[in-house]
Amino acid sequence: MAFVDVQDVRKVYQRDTQQIPVLDHLSLAVGEGDFVGLMGPSGSGKTTLLNLIGGIDHPTSGEINVAGTSLGRLSGGELARWRSRTIGFIFQLYNLMPVLTALQNVELPLLLLKMSGAERRKRAEFALDLVGLADRRGHFPRQLSGGQEQRVAIARAIVSDPKVLLADEPTGDLDRRSGEEVLELLERLNREFKKTILMVTHDPHAAERAHRVVHLDKGVLSS
Repeated sequence: MAFVDVQDVRKVYQRDTQQIPVLDHLSLAVGEGDFVGLMGPSGSGKTTLLNLIGGIDHPTSGEINVAGTSLGRLSGGELARWRSRTIGFIFQLYNLMPVLTALQNVELPLLLLKMSGAERRKRAEFALDLVGLADRRGHFPRQLSGGQEQRVAIARAIVSDPKVLLADEPTGDLDRRSGEEVLELLERLNREFKKTILMVTHDPHAAERAHRVVHLDKGVLSS
């Protein structure tokens, strides 16, 4: 079985009496340590697919296995615990807490795990160092550039040492130089730390960083 295994998945949203199909019998296999780019027009279901793989949403039918776990068999509490250990999310909008420092933002996911305050701080400092922001740990988001904010968000995504990183347009809100830095960081996480990465992007230049690119259109995948 693939490390990320999406089998015959349909996703239909209900709006009043109307059914809106988003994913149509979609299957996708991603190997451990792979870096997959996911492209397609707006509204094609890319973010929905990431949310299903990350256990944020549930498919209408079909099965999803990630890192040996069948998501459909987990209760709500089990799914939350699994997600905190297994998945790191990176969004286009950084979703940092403005009243917390960079270090405190990175520590947030660790509050869900049984860990001492000293261990939390140590791991958060390591993650910030890894993304090149050790000297910015006491800064608040408003004191950082967009590229730095996104790197803090990546540090937050990797601080719990997840097996899979799900990146949704991670460079979409950045200038070219900052975007390049973020892409180089994702490449490094994949190459040196063997993180399995699925990255949604509209940018063909960003997609070139992936090992392979798949295209999603009207809920159907093609290579």
